[in-house]
Amino acid sequence: MQQREPSASESYFWPSVWAIGLHVLVFGMLFVSFAMTPELPPSKPIVQATLYQLKSKSQATTQTNQKIAGEAKKTASRQTEVEQLEQKKIEQEAVKAAEQKKADAAQKAEEAREAAEAKKAEAAEQKKAAEAKKAEEAKKAAEKQQADIAKKKAEEEAKKQADEEAKKQAAEEAKKKAAEDAKKKAAEDAKKKAAAEDAKKKAAEEAKKKAAADAQKKKAQEAARKAAEDKKAQALAELLSDTTERQQALADEQGDQVAGDFDDLIRMRAAEGWARPPSARKGMTVVLQINMLPDGTITNVSVAKSSGDGPFDSSAVAAVKNIGRLTEMQGLKPSDFNPYRSFKMTFTPEDLAL
Repeated sequence: MQQREPSASESYFWPSVWAIGLHVLVFGMLFVSFAMTPELPPSKPIVQATLYQLKSKSQATTQTNQKIAGEAKKTASRQTEVEQLEQKKIEQEAVKAAEQKKADAAQKAEEAREAAEAKKAEAAEQKKAAEAKKAEEAKKAAEKQQADIAKKKAEEEAKKQADEEAKKQAAEEAKKKAAEDAKKKAAEDAKKKAAAEDAKKKAAEEAKKKAAADAQKKKAQEAARKAAEDKKAQALAELLSDTTERQQALADEQGDQVAGDFDDLIRMRAAEGWARPPSARKGMTVVLQINMLPDGTITNVSVAKSSGDGPFDSSAVAAVKNIGRLTEMQGLKPSDFNPYRSFKMTFTPEDLAL
């Protein structure tokens, strides 16, 4: 820090104060010295004796008295001179002492001025040293602040670089993971597609097998139905061509056979029109109540005993209703048809060719 130069008024201020103070001190000491000067003894009056000659005294006595008076006058004069000399000496000593005191005071004032100047110079040096120290501390603080700023900036740069590296690595990891996920998904899609193709192929094969089985089954059913019709026709022909007793015996014998054939025929026709519900399971059993007219028309189908599964029961009822009319029933005798006016029949998934 640059020290400011004092102005002219500031340079002469303190010397002027010290000079005024020194003069005041000198005058005070002179006043004290005069006050402390010992009092001089009062001057003795000169004794003047006038001798009167007495008429009664002798001439010798008169002379003696005159001589004594002269001696006394001389003695008094000398004493006065001595006292005046002593007074003058005392005054000179007082003046000398005052001058000495004045010189001492001046010397002390000079010493005080010099001490003040030295103290002022020392204070200035101390101030200069303090300012230099303060400037040094400020410089160190500024350097430390600059160092801290540089350090903080370096840390921020390092952190920023680390963040960028982390982001870059995360992006690469994400890109790599996305590629792996895409590859994995492609593999899974290919696998699913292959599985779907296999399932489709398998379903097609199953459908083909089922269609073949259904065709074979239908063919067998048609053959069975045709055989039953042929057998029935043959039985009717034999009944018409034989004698009454023989016809009755054959009718009784073949009636049971025809009844069994009609039961199988109804089950077969119901199986042809049955739509299997998803809930149907092997071992289920439903008992149906069936009403039929002599011409073979089924008029009503209801559940006599449920299997416990509503969809299966409904599918069995619908399958029997879908038969509509059994034309094979038209040639039966009333006695043979009577059991079919209202009868019960048990259906199971096995019966329905599941």
